[in-house]
Amino acid sequence: MIVPFYKSSDKDFTLLKGDCVGLLNSFEFEFDMIFADPPYHLSNDGISVQSGKQVSVNKGNWDKSLGFEKDYQFDKSWLQACREHLRPDGTIWVSGTYHNIFSVARCLSELGFKILNCITWVKTNPPPNLSCRYFTYSAEYILWARKDQKKGHFFNYELMKEINGGTQMRDVWTLPAIAPWEKSFGKHPTQKPLCLLSRIILASTKPGAWILDPFSGSSTTGIASTLLGRRFLGLEQEEEFLELSKVRREELNDFSRRDYYINKLEQQAKLFRDKDIRVVGEPELQYVRELPF
Repeated sequence: MIVPFYKSSDKDFTLLKGDCVGLLNSFEFEFDMIFADPPYHLSNDGISVQSGKQVSVNKGNWDKSLGFEKDYQFDKSWLQACREHLRPDGTIWVSGTYHNIFSVARCLSELGFKILNCITWVKTNPPPNLSCRYFTYSAEYILWARKDQKKGHFFNYELMKEINGGTQMRDVWTLPAIAPWEKSFGKHPTQKPLCLLSRIILASTKPGAWILDPFSGSSTTGIASTLLGRRFLGLEQEEEFLELSKVRREELNDFSRRDYYINKLEQQAKLFRDKDIRVVGEPELQYVRELPF
């Protein structure tokens, strides 16, 4: 029997400790959406800039490349496991840079997914390039794909259009990287900003949807899910990051803190309207489904 590392009192936020493939192979449950921020395989002893200081790009052994073929096999194994836990009309989002995104795209195609978009996330505050010998890295890529080639998927087109000032939203998103107010309890070395995950969740799920993050880190996906009235399962190997996720979620038991984060997001990226967060309406049918642990 699987014992959760943590489950919120309202059962909307659950964490499991362990390897994502092993955990996914140990239970049966289908999710409405998956967001994955897998290892980029770029811990190569290089240097970068953080808060004005020179730092190593190494994030841990989990982020080191084992060579193209082994990296590809790793990507295919976790994507296959995720596919088996995605509803027939579900979608998956996978983030990356050139170090891993081409491998991910190949795996998605081979596994039968239909790639819908390749989002270019342009950061408004990228770190400078120290060598001054090539262009500054200022973007990441997020592949959006559905499980089935022919079966439809949910896309909140009208909301995305509204957020974009009344015109169709394009596949280039200009959004800031993680802000200081998102690191009140510490941060994960590859932590994504709440504004990015919130847009993804609003675009591709309905209230009450179940969302999976197989590399949950500090659980930004889960925090955004809670703020938006969705339900979340995060899988993570490192206890340090599981503890960070737990305190981040526990903070949201104070509804004044939820309002604080929502207001910050509204100011930061004009993502929301009151009808999308503060009044989520009656739970959808999928909200009745419960995890088997």
